[in-house]
Formats: sequence, structure tokens, C-alpha cells
Amino acid sequence: MAAPATLAAVSIVLLALMTGCATPPADPAERAAFERTNDPFEPTNRVVFAANMFVDRWAIEPIAEGYRDVVPDLVQIWVRNFIRWAHEPTVLANNVLQGEYTRAGKTTARFAINTLLGPLGLRDMAKQAGFKPQSGDFGQTLHVWGFPEGPYLVLPLLGPSNVRDLVGLGADTFMDPLRYVEEVRESALAGWGRFVVEGIDERAQYIDAIDEMRRNSLDFYAQMRSIVRQRRTAQLNGSTATSLPTVPDAGDLYTDPAAGAPPVAAPK
Repeated sequence: MAAPATLAAVSIVLLALMTGCATPPADPAERAAFERTNDPFEPTNRVVFAANMFVDRWAIEPIAEGYRDVVPDLVQIWVRNFIRWAHEPTVLANNVLQGEYTRAGKTTARFAINTLLGPLGLRDMAKQAGFKPQSGDFGQTLHVWGFPEGPYLVLPLLGPSNVRDLVGLGADTFMDPLRYVEEVRESALAGWGRFVVEGIDERAQYIDAIDEMRRNSLDFYAQMRSIVRQRRTAQLNGSTATSLPTVPDAGDLYTDPAAGAPPVAAPK
């Protein structure tokens, strides 16, 4: 699927053109807090974040609300299952690259069962048979191999990330077998369509949570940064949960959620 890779490339160019680094504070305590956030590009990130929130408020969220309210719940489940099924080959490749062969076996079983009995993953028959979804992306693989995450980034449309996960996104895009099916069929529209549907479905799941944070946050940017990093840290340690973590207290907004975590802990 070319769409994420294209957006990632555009994001890198924009960041290169717009890069503005925050000046580290002179006060030792403030400097330590600054370093814990791992957000040296905060001025630029805040500009991109504000632009993303503008697009979200006036375009993405209304579409997601319509999708949630109009599309039957069962169809939404089918869409979500199909999206997960389409990602299974990429998950499998990353399971192998991480040396997680037990998880690779479970992912293989999931893909085979859901392809045949789903069909095409529309129903998660593998989960009913005891094969739960496994996590696996190339950003996670780089983490297992010992690569640091790099600075926190907010990318146009793609949202929060970091350098390691941005590289991982590009690698996962090229590992995606459906991308090559779309290229053979010369259907760029299919690639963009899958990317858009996945984004709308995910945004629909978080409408209420994000609206609540937007209303109640003293600093929405800092709160979202903390929550996103908590969620990613959980994923790097093997969690397959898709819900947002509990909203942190104001005093936790500048806490590094990865502090103390093993840098190369392989997910179980």
C-alpha cells in the first residue's frame, strides 16, 4: 500500500523544511523534564499537531461519526477483522525477524484459519479457536534489535510517531503483500482506499475519548503525547490492546513512559 509510505516521505520533507528545535532550559530540573519528554522538535510538532487537529475537527471526526452512526455494528466488526487479517503477513514477518517463532506459528495459524473460514478474515474464527491476535511491526522489531526510538515526532495526518517507528512504517509498507497485489492490478485507488478506511475505523473507536481529552486538557498536546507514548510502550512489550491508556494526571504529562523499561525487551 503506497499511501502511508507517500505520506511518510512528505512528512519527512515538511519536517526538514519546518524544523525548529526547542531550546533546552538552563535550569537543571527543567532541563531534566525537557529531556524526559524526548521532544526536541516541540515547536514544530505543536504546529503540525494544531494543523492535524484542525483537519480532524472539520473533516476526519465528522466522517468517523457518520461511519460509527450509520454503518451497522456487525459491518464495522467485519471491516476491523479484514484490516487485521490484511496485516497478518506483515505481523508474521516481524515475528520471525524478532525470533518469536511461537508467536509466528500462532500468526500463521490465524491467517490460515481466517482466510479459509473467515472468509478473508471477515470473521475472526481463529480467535474463537484460541489463537489470539499477535503484535508485530518493524518499529517493534527495531526496538527488539536495540535501536533507540529517536525524538518524538508529530507527522502531518499520520500523527504522533518517532524516528524509529517512521522507519518501521516504511519497512512495513514494503513488506505488505497486498501492496504488490494492488500494484499488479495498477490500482493506486485501492491502496489509498484501504488506508483511508483503516484510519476512519480507528478514529471512530476513539471519538468519545479524544473529545473528552480535548475538552478537559490544560495542554492537549502534552496529554496526547504522554498517552501515545504509554500505548506504544505497552505495544513494544507485547500488548495487543487497542484502547487508549488511562488519561494521566497533569503531573504525569512530562514523565517518560519508557523510563526503566528494558531497551530490547522482546514481546512475549
